[in-house]
Amino acid sequence: MLLLSDAKQMDFVVLGLRGGRVRLSADLGKGPASVLSTAVNDGHWHSVSQSPEGRIQGPEPDRDLNPALMLFLGGLPAGVNGRRIGVSSSLQGCLRSVSLNGTILDLSKPFSQHDVTSCFTKDQTGSYFNGSGHAELMHDGYKVGADMAVSLEFRTSQSEGVVLGISSAKVDAVGLEMVDGQVVFNVNNGAGRVALRSTGPVLCDGLWHHLVARKTKHGLTLRVDGTQYSAANPYPQSTSAETNNPVYLGGVPAGVKQNCLSVRSGFRGCLRNLRLARSHLNLPLHLSSAHFLSGVTPDSCPAS
Repeated sequence: MLLLSDAKQMDFVVLGLRGGRVRLSADLGKGPASVLSTAVNDGHWHSVSQSPEGRIQGPEPDRDLNPALMLFLGGLPAGVNGRRIGVSSSLQGCLRSVSLNGTILDLSKPFSQHDVTSCFTKDQTGSYFNGSGHAELMHDGYKVGADMAVSLEFRTSQSEGVVLGISSAKVDAVGLEMVDGQVVFNVNNGAGRVALRSTGPVLCDGLWHHLVARKTKHGLTLRVDGTQYSAANPYPQSTSAETNNPVYLGGVPAGVKQNCLSVRSGFRGCLRNLRLARSHLNLPLHLSSAHFLSGVTPDSCPAS
């Protein structure tokens, strides 16, 4: 989506997608007008332009667009109501070579940006983390309790990074991280941290790996590509991790304490097929519906 508008959104020009087609709409003083293209939602690049000679159906404007305008690409910031101009969602896709009145816009230096990530020439299923941010899910809190499991697939070339963190304000927490090219699963039920680490060839080889990390009252298990590791709970009096906190993936916000992570660097790579299981509840984690995303492309991962 591209929006040109004055500060009060009285005058505007919007170039966006509706029903898989490009929609150009405008209001320059005498009411809105619009025109639709043929379908373009085919996953291929398309070139779109609107010249001064171009016409859209509707009343003739009685003035030019107010020069005191704002330009938004891809969506609208929080607090800006897009109802009048017909904008209800952000663009899930890629933009390149954007020009305005013949001037190429430098998209690498915006005045501000939010949740803008990379585009990939070839992609595959997964969620891409660029190492600079994180995803926050279950903002109202996730209770780990006595038994829980997390399963996912990952691909990375970095030897260190946060995969998952759930931590209470006290000491109860669970954490998954990459340390020296291996997966480390940490649990604290309140009496002390228990850590379980994979061994063997390093896992930061750019290939997909499957892991399942499970916590029970009496111990931990970690399975990576079919190889299983286990550790007993040395604190039998403490069997439940009492958390009611968000689930962080790929990193954690600055200033947010995590009691079961030894690294703070963000995960750089791809995650897919994420699930959290507790008792009879097995939840898929969809990053496209995350409470907060930064440095994450939720529905696309660069092909290896």
